Amino acid sequence: MSIFDRIIDRQASGSIKWSKYAGRDILPLWVADMDFAAPPAVLEALQERLTHAVFGYGHAPTSLTESVLTHLVSEYQWQVEADWIVWLPGLVSGLNIACRAIDGEVLTATPIYPPFLSAPKLSGRVLNRVDLAQTDGRWHWDKNALSEASTAATRLFLLCHPHNPVGRCWSREELLDLAAFAEARDLIVCSDEIHCGLILDADKHHIPFASLSPDAAKRSITLMAPSKTFNIPGLGCAFAVIPDAGLRRRFLRAMDGIVPHVNVLGLAACEAAYRDCTEWHHELIAYLAGNRDLLEAAVNAIPGIKMSHVEATYLAWIDVRSLGLAQAAAHFEAHGLGLSDGADFGAPGWLRLNFGCPRSTLEEALRRFKQACTAR
Repeated sequence: MSIFDRIIDRQASGSIKWSKYAGRDILPLWVADMDFAAPPAVLEALQERLTHAVFGYGHAPTSLTESVLTHLVSEYQWQVEADWIVWLPGLVSGLNIACRAIDGEVLTATPIYPPFLSAPKLSGRVLNRVDLAQTDGRWHWDKNALSEASTAATRLFLLCHPHNPVGRCWSREELLDLAAFAEARDLIVCSDEIHCGLILDADKHHIPFASLSPDAAKRSITLMAPSKTFNIPGLGCAFAVIPDAGLRRRFLRAMDGIVPHVNVLGLAACEAAYRDCTEWHHELIAYLAGNRDLLEAAVNAIPGIKMSHVEATYLAWIDVRSLGLAQAAAHFEAHGLGLSDGADFGAPGWLRLNFGCPRSTLEEALRRFKQACTAR
């Protein structure tokens, strides 16, 4: 039995994910946090910090910075300087700060995680969108569409890497094409790499956008956090890696007065996650890959329903347009399954399913999913 098979009751834990359907027989597989306990090393680090009993304002200690730098080298062969790091209370904050720091229009690709669509608007920026293309069930960039969506006023490109919700781990060739596109139009690339530790295919590897070349580094804001990989999003700890000093100053100015310190428990958890959880992480990836395989086989066996192969993340992007539902998410809720509505990602008729849960939970979810697909 895997440690990830353990059922943890989250009903009365203040969980956003589980509170949404409180008192209703609906399995919540929507918001992107997993139903697994955090790694033991993280729990031990938190207990140790709690025994200190003082929780004043904190900053990232040298040991934490060193754990991040070591992690980036060991996992991605990416050499980062300590002063390139800007600590944040969350990755979504980073998206919004980037939009405020860079004057001009913003470009991104849909379907996409909803904050990519809201951050430009909240920052008073014009957002231009391009649709990702799909060929033989595989999502990819449409170079012509990307060029057409960019305007003379575009200055910021928001990249989701790996991509949420389509589950792509972008290849080096694809990233080099995007880097050339950014260089030709003098764009800053804000790369959300929060799912970089969740590559499920053994033949795929995460390549940080900024590691591609000196030019890519110069025009990059890379956003990372341990929150998705180690299931600690509620502890609110993330960071930006910004190699260019001028761009880093612009980012820091946009933070002034509106971004709080990272909390001390988040800092402690982050250090332990990157330093002490390698074995736990390997077990997690194997378990998630098993869940992914079970889900893909079951969904694609349902006539008219399609799901692309998930290379990375614990999120499945499912095409239910053939069902002709006016409100797809509401229909599945009526059959006991709470999923994310594709309309929020810019793609009505699609659903996002979070398979970061015990296998028994997923098996019950699949039973309900099949029932919902055959009900009228």
